[in-house]
Amino acid sequence: MKYEWLEVAKKIQAISQAGLTYSNNQFDMERYAELRDISVDIMSRFTGLEMEEIRGLFANESGYQTPKISVRGVVFKDNKILLVREIKDGCWSLPGGWADIGFTPGEAAVKEVKEESGFDVKPLKVLAVLDRRCHSHSPSPYHVYKIFIQCEIVGGEGSPGPETSEVGFFDRDHLPALSAERVTEQQIKWMFEYLDNPFREVLFD
Repeated sequence: MKYEWLEVAKKIQAISQAGLTYSNNQFDMERYAELRDISVDIMSRFTGLEMEEIRGLFANESGYQTPKISVRGVVFKDNKILLVREIKDGCWSLPGGWADIGFTPGEAAVKEVKEESGFDVKPLKVLAVLDRRCHSHSPSPYHVYKIFIQCEIVGGEGSPGPETSEVGFFDRDHLPALSAERVTEQQIKWMFEYLDNPFREVLFD
């Protein structure tokens, strides 16, 4: 039930942010600001975090709110998939992160794979565009679209980065503990299906 309330809070936040962006009426602005405070209060109650911490994380943007974009690099070698161990939770994920301004999706994948695994890669194709809410990730204050891009190693060597502690290749039947915030076991299985069938259609939603 608390996860349903988190979704309600995110919707209220989006409405309030749009109102603060486009309204020219002082009284409406005050109402939208109050709506934003309500969304922060709901998030605080259902996460246990302090309201000011939530406000900085959850209500820190301006302009019309749109989903955030996360890009994950999918790299295969000898029928195994490249994973990196996250320092933050000690679990494993596909290399990736938020897409940076000024980078295309492919460039973002190349950048993230290099920073987190040490490998130089080139992007080949988009495998999936998934809405984080529709999959068994841990809850998030953000609405996120995740783009999975298959990449090919062209150089470099495996070495962890500032946010990772280990780099490894794993086969589909011996996956390590995965970071549920970043990737799910089902998503990894889907990526292996592209290894079996390179002509499979792009997954979405």
